[in-house]
Amino acid sequence: MNETLYLAAALIVPLIIAIVFHEVSHGFVARMLGDHTAERKGRLTLNPVRHVDPVGTLLVPGVLAMLSMPVFGWAKPVPVAKNRLRNPRIGMMLVAIAGPGSNFLLALVGAVLLGTVAGLAGPDAAGVAGFALTSLYYFIAINIFLALFNLLPIPPFDGSHIVEGLLPRRAIPAYERLRPAGFALVVILLLVVPYVFPGLGIVENVILPPVQWLLDKYIGIADLVAGFRT
Repeated sequence: MNETLYLAAALIVPLIIAIVFHEVSHGFVARMLGDHTAERKGRLTLNPVRHVDPVGTLLVPGVLAMLSMPVFGWAKPVPVAKNRLRNPRIGMMLVAIAGPGSNFLLALVGAVLLGTVAGLAGPDAAGVAGFALTSLYYFIAINIFLALFNLLPIPPFDGSHIVEGLLPRRAIPAYERLRPAGFALVVILLLVVPYVFPGLGIVENVILPPVQWLLDKYIGIADLVAGFRT
């Protein structure tokens, strides 16, 4: 039980920070490009209450984790009015990229902090320092996973807006027709397919390999920083 609480404490704060910055980044870039919808609705804030969806951020991931199924969830999406962007086609791509981009940047910050704490605490870190190291490790991993997960080209993920912006204009209407079925498509691809065809899970085969590769690179940065601190 103590291990479960320890793990939960080390995961929850990094997860909330990653989600909040992801959503605020969408709204901030949208404002820079001419759409002030998120700002007017009070979503350009780091207050997690404004962004956390009790069902999508807490309940669904928790239940999926307990069932040992691929874990995914969502926050309250920051509202963006595409037609208010100065260049809607390019603007939506930049707004979409901003979320994952913020997570990659947060992972870099986490790697520097991890290396700093590790260098100061030494190899036998315990107590507060040990908890900080665990939290920072998960902070890096969560941000990398969240970034790559959202880059999947499936509506309503950020990757779908990037793909839409790259498609020939004549192909966009057909792609947009997928959006109403986006959630059902996510459930089928992330839950139903792995259940019916074990070994074909998108998370395991598409997302986790690059997550692990990038995690190794970020930990390498942390090691460099730790070396400078010792």
